Amino acid sequence: MRAGTDGGALLRAGRHPIRAVVAGLAAVLLPGLLAGGCSARAEAGGGERTVVVTMHHSRFEPREITVEPGTTVRFVLRNTDPIDHELILGDDAVQQLHERGTDAHHNGPGQVSVPAGEERTTTFSFNWTGAGQLEYACHLPGHYAYGMRGVVHVRPG
Repeated sequence: MRAGTDGGALLRAGRHPIRAVVAGLAAVLLPGLLAGGCSARAEAGGGERTVVVTMHHSRFEPREITVEPGTTVRFVLRNTDPIDHELILGDDAVQQLHERGTDAHHNGPGQVSVPAGEERTTTFSFNWTGAGQLEYACHLPGHYAYGMRGVVHVRPG
C-alpha cells in the first residue's frame, strides 16, 4: 500500500497526531450535533433574528412579519420621516391602552420612541407555543387612525 492513499493507515501509524486529535473530536461531537444537540433555543425552532422596519410617510414597512414560536426578534427601527414616531408591539389590549393614552409609554420590550430621522432598536421574544399574532403600531396623535400599524404573525411550530 502506498503512503497517503489511506488516511486511516496514516492515523493508525501515528504519523499525524493532529489529524488523530481532530478525528477523535469529530467522532465524539458530530453525532450529538447531527442529533440536534445544539442550543435549546435552536431546538425550540425560533432562534434569533433581526428585522429592519422603516417608518416612512407615517407607515411601517414591512407591514407584516412572520416568525416561529420561540423567536427573539431584534427590531431595527429607521424613521425616515421629518416627524417623530414610536413602535408599540402587543396584543389588542396593549394597543387600546396606548391609543387611549392610559398606559405609560415605553414600559417594556417592543416599545420605543424613534425621533425624526433617527434609528432605534428594541428586542422582543415571542416565547409561546402555537400560532398567534401581535400588532405593532404608532400611537402618537392621529398616527394609528391614519393606519400606522403592522402585524407580526407567529406561525405554528
